[in-house]
Amino acid sequence: MVRLDNLTVTYQAHPALHHVSGHFCPGSMTAVVGPNGSGKSTLLKSIAGLLPLQGGKIHGALTVSIAPKHIAYLPQFNAIDRSFPINVRDCVLLGCWGGAGAWGSITTAMQVRADAALRAVGLEGFERRSLESLSGGQLQRTMFARVLMQDAQLLLLDEPFNAIDTKTCNDLLQLLRLWQRQQRTVIAVLHDQAQVRQYFPETLLLAREVVSWGATKAVLTEPNLHRAHTMTEAWDELADSCELDAQALQQVMS
Repeated sequence: MVRLDNLTVTYQAHPALHHVSGHFCPGSMTAVVGPNGSGKSTLLKSIAGLLPLQGGKIHGALTVSIAPKHIAYLPQFNAIDRSFPINVRDCVLLGCWGGAGAWGSITTAMQVRADAALRAVGLEGFERRSLESLSGGQLQRTMFARVLMQDAQLLLLDEPFNAIDTKTCNDLLQLLRLWQRQQRTVIAVLHDQAQVRQYFPETLLLAREVVSWGATKAVLTEPNLHRAHTMTEAWDELADSCELDAQALQQVMS
């Protein structure tokens, strides 16, 4: 579904992702884990086409840059503007953007699908509520309903279970299992290793570079986790260039 070929992404010449290579198989569920500052969110934004690449390529199932209509991206909870004057139903209908376009109209069929998506995430009766009136769990259910509307084959979820209640978390995890049965490809940034071990067969452990990538049980080992923390701490944020950072890291790890 997605192949990363020597992917490098920088912020002001400093590496956020450094020569990352590997692939996500069609229909796979992969957790992206690693210490803070290890490039997890940057990876999702890069795949979604939201960040420029310093080097390398991202190959998709159809084209080198994956068609946006086939991707659903859910940002971190704190990136959502809850003050925006929109109700729950209209927010979910934004998931039709790929089909309706900037100037297209919302059809009756789209409205029916939106209502079905809200029922699927347990928000029937919340259609006219404003986003700012929702609890954290209700807002995240709304965002998942919007993802449902997109009907995408590639789902990018950035910390989807942070700051929400346990029931909402469990309900949304069941939705992920449904997507897996539908052979959709799910890539999710997570911090809870128990969730990763229980729900995600594949794991990518990042420390700006790939530490380990494969079956979750083989990736989430104490040596790998320790190495990830050591590698992340080794990066010099004041280094002059990406190449100098790589040399420093090699010295520390050798």
